[in-house]
Amino acid sequence: MSIVSAPASFIVGKGHPDFDLRPADLREILSEALSSIFPGSSILAIVADKTRDDNTDILFPIAAQILADRRIAKLDALVAQGTHAAMSERDKRVKIGAHGSEQVPGLGRIFDHDWADPEKLVTVGVLDAPRVKEITGGLIDQPIDLRVNRLLAPALYDTVLIFGTTAPHEVAGFSGGAKYFFPGVAGPELTHATHWLGALATIEKVIGRVETPTRHLFEAAADFVPARVISLNSVVTRDHGRLRTHALFCGDFRQAVRKAAEVSRHVHIKYIGRKYKRVVALLDPHYEDLWVGGKASYRLGPVIEEDGALIIYAPHLTNISETHGELIKRYGYAPLEKIRELVSHSQELQQNLCVAAHLAHVSYAGRKLADGSIVPRYSITLASAVDPETCRQVNLKYMDPRTFRREDYEGDAGTLVVDQAGRDLYLVEPLSE
Repeated sequence: MSIVSAPASFIVGKGHPDFDLRPADLREILSEALSSIFPGSSILAIVADKTRDDNTDILFPIAAQILADRRIAKLDALVAQGTHAAMSERDKRVKIGAHGSEQVPGLGRIFDHDWADPEKLVTVGVLDAPRVKEITGGLIDQPIDLRVNRLLAPALYDTVLIFGTTAPHEVAGFSGGAKYFFPGVAGPELTHATHWLGALATIEKVIGRVETPTRHLFEAAADFVPARVISLNSVVTRDHGRLRTHALFCGDFRQAVRKAAEVSRHVHIKYIGRKYKRVVALLDPHYEDLWVGGKASYRLGPVIEEDGALIIYAPHLTNISETHGELIKRYGYAPLEKIRELVSHSQELQQNLCVAAHLAHVSYAGRKLADGSIVPRYSITLASAVDPETCRQVNLKYMDPRTFRREDYEGDAGTLVVDQAGRDLYLVEPLSE
């Protein structure tokens, strides 16, 4: 599974589930990946926000020093926050490795992305209806305007560096690569379309797979970005606070993410050989609301039995979503069949398809009762600081987190207790593409 450079540094890097790459290894890979950048170049680095636990704080200062030594003219950063709230200035600096008073060589500004402000977006192209229909297998057959952050307008930067990690993802199949453009720094059109496409394709047929209609749509859209793109794809895990880098592949955004996914499927997917009647998810504290904390459901759903139960223990979680909370409360979590019906009758949901997709993803899947009605495949109980009434509104059960005791569940053969829930995908057995 180890890889070395191809001609013209098309893809460079190395990776293996057993690797633990050190800063010297990362520096060597980055030096080769950035060796073709000329003096005087203008560089825009796209980085994830704080909801993604990655190694950007290690890679970014190394890359910045390499670029400074190559005498580039400009280095700015743009946070690929998608629809998430903006980070504080301190959080942004920590994200890129500028701790305390430390300075990153040559760094200019760190920009936020605002997906909903038309003044901060620019159109770089259009995917016409026939092309969209072809890519999505007919699930979507409407043209999509490709609007992105205005920093990606032609001639502003000649090279874009994507700092990202690769792991199983509910919309893309695996994160990384072109996903950092769409929806990372995109406008509402492709953000809504790709999330809804992921729901229509069904989460069970998307998450943990590389060749998905959403991945292909991201990549077709990324071809319109008017700059050279170098994708830096890492595979990382964290054990007792220590971050471990298993892989770093750099270069073409299509190739790099696929190489990284080959490593990710071995370190981020747990094959446990059976399903459980009940799963207790101790939510990773990295997830500060259920908009991202919903990963506890769709990364554990495959191992929950029909009519089973999921308990999400997250005492740190205070709201459903800072950005989309009111819409989620208005419609509630439900299986895809129900959400599709709601979308067909609601202009509000039609204009907010990423929310509609989230509602279906967290519910994960439906099951049919004897009377033909569709209900969630399993119940979800939230033990958090979210109040009982909000839980009721969004179709979740409520548990007072103060009454939760891990030891009440650990001795039960029908219960699986998962630490840092939401990080890894749990499956009964390996998937076939």
